[in-house]
Order: sequence, then structure tokens, then C-alpha cells
Amino acid sequence: MTRIRVGKRGVIVIPADIRRKLGIEEGMTLELEVKHNTLILKVHDLWIDLRKRGEKLKVNLEKAEREVDEEEEFWLKRVR
Repeated sequence: MTRIRVGKRGVIVIPADIRRKLGIEEGMTLELEVKHNTLILKVHDLWIDLRKRGEKLKVNLEKAEREVDEEEEFWLKRVR
């Protein structure tokens, strides 16, 4: 078990070896949950969330590519 101290404004520092082991980097979001008298801190990976949300999207890639090509053609005509 690792002991850490709570600093000013409730700041805690996660030791470097634990950050490395869990892949925690500066700027990442962590989830904090309270169960009874226990704090649970979970690593929150934004990319995993985005991938899960993307799986639910129904996109016709051919149609989307056609639309992008048409828009590009339109703008190229305007600049010429």
C-alpha cells in the first residue's frame, strides 16, 4: 500500500511509478468515486470513450467522401 499526503486545497500527488504503470499523463481526466468510506480513482481514457461513441454512429463513408469532393470542387471553382 502506498501512503500519500493531502496538500493545500486538497491536492494529492500520485507517485511516478504508479502513474507510469497506469499510463497516467499530465492533462488526463481521472474519475473519482466515493463508496462508503473509500475513494476510488479510475483512469479515464478519452480515446476509448470516443471510439465507443463512434461505433454507434451510422455513416455512409462513400456518401461523405462524395460530399467532401463536391465541396472541394465548388471552392476550387470560386478561387479560380
